[in-house]
Amino acid sequence: MPSEPVNDIEMYYELRGDGEPLVLLHGGGGAGVNWELIFQEPPAGYQLVVPDLRGHGRSTNPAAEFSFRQAAQDVFVLLDRLGIERFKAIGLSLGAKTLLHVGTQQPRRVEAMVVVSATPYFPEQARSIMRQLTVESRSEAEWQQMRQWHKHGDEQIRKLWRQMSAFADSHENMSFTPPYLATTTARTLIVHGDRDPLYPVNLAMEMYSAIPRSYLWVVPNGGHGPIFGDMTGRFVETALAFLRGDWEGQ
Repeated sequence: MPSEPVNDIEMYYELRGDGEPLVLLHGGGGAGVNWELIFQEPPAGYQLVVPDLRGHGRSTNPAAEFSFRQAAQDVFVLLDRLGIERFKAIGLSLGAKTLLHVGTQQPRRVEAMVVVSATPYFPEQARSIMRQLTVESRSEAEWQQMRQWHKHGDEQIRKLWRQMSAFADSHENMSFTPPYLATTTARTLIVHGDRDPLYPVNLAMEMYSAIPRSYLWVVPNGGHGPIFGDMTGRFVETALAFLRGDWEGQ
């Protein structure tokens, strides 16, 4: 089980397959293992680089705080350690928001990225939901699910849930303006459910309008993270076609 000292944490990651690097960043409260629901086998021609972001899964986080900017810096350090300079990436929710920071902090390193259920900033409807999701409100089923993914005990899980709730009052973690998003040079596919309860679809339109080489896929009747279940096959086919560059020049 490989891990690397990255900034102030031990960052767990897995490498699967052979070929050009494809970085997969999981959602908030999840872990890298979640990507096995999307890619049961590594896609042909890619080596999957699948980290647990700070404080998630098997990765540590002594500071007990989470910022998307810091998470992006963790990703860069890990890739530096692995000798990966240029890469493609897919991010989901928290991982997608991290990718927005990745794509703007070091634009030249990202060739293409798929951001699923991202947002340039937290709207009030998301903040309202975050405030309601306290540790005390979690069900036993949620505890059992989290214990499968996170390997540092129940206190790690409590910290993750507190971090998610704390985003409700954060105005620095996610504060992308259109001019800043416009510094992204990677080809970018924005995937968004039209029924996302956290981030209304107009926020996906804002990102699409701001990021120069972007494409927008609005998933009909899709909620937050609309790539699982019946949509998985279509998502894999579409994302891989985009990452290969099949849409260029069309």
